[in-house]
Amino acid sequence: MLRIYVIAFLIFLYAPIALLPVFAFNSGTVIAFPLDGFTLDWFSAVWTNSELHSALGNSLSVAGSSAVLSVLLGLAAARANIRYSFPGKAAAMGLVMIPLVLPEIIVATSLLVVVVQFFGWSLSLTTVVAAHVLICTPFAIAILNASFQSLDPSLEEAAIDLGETRASTFRLVTLPLIMPGIVAALLICFTISLDEFIIAFFLTGSDTTLPVYIWSLLRFPKQLPVIMALGTLLVLASILILTLAEWNRRRGIARAGGKDTGGFL
Repeated sequence: MLRIYVIAFLIFLYAPIALLPVFAFNSGTVIAFPLDGFTLDWFSAVWTNSELHSALGNSLSVAGSSAVLSVLLGLAAARANIRYSFPGKAAAMGLVMIPLVLPEIIVATSLLVVVVQFFGWSLSLTTVVAAHVLICTPFAIAILNASFQSLDPSLEEAAIDLGETRASTFRLVTLPLIMPGIVAALLICFTISLDEFIIAFFLTGSDTTLPVYIWSLLRFPKQLPVIMALGTLLVLASILILTLAEWNRRRGIARAGGKDTGGFL
């Protein structure tokens, strides 16, 4: 019975994604069966659409900036969480991780009020980056916590005993050992930011991100096959990024001599 449930759940979860390439290669503009024929025209339209390229460039810029800033903040927070004890640590970490459980619509609305009404800033890609850092940092902390936990503190202590400063020890010993975790965190944060829609919809200005642009195309039925083609490419890119992140996570655990207790894949 459990096997039937799992199979039914997987079909329900992945069937819509599996249909993306089916309709992306269909020559008809109506998203329905039976299919009309095979074509690559929709992928050509993706390749030649300048507005889509602009939105994709904006998303890549936002995702790259958000990922780097989130990992830098996550690196500092995870280091403090695993290596140090101080009053209020549990409460501070709990507050930092709250965005993991808050509905994005609440976060987006709150940030919109703060940005526009309180600070008086104009909406732009910068405000989207700041919001994405807020929601991506907890994911980076979660990944880097595991990296620091699997790192033997005696390695750092030995380097300091041999004459290295704390800064050089972190650069020469700690960073290389946790680098797979850093790469995994970068990839995960990049993917989350690239795919995020609700916050970007509320906080973006005239320069739209890719998810917001895709939403705007849904108003035109003839553009649906183009969305299917674009969705197919995004799914492939997401799978590749997640696979690289998981590979780096497992490699980091193996290098540190830890035991793998599960991951993203």
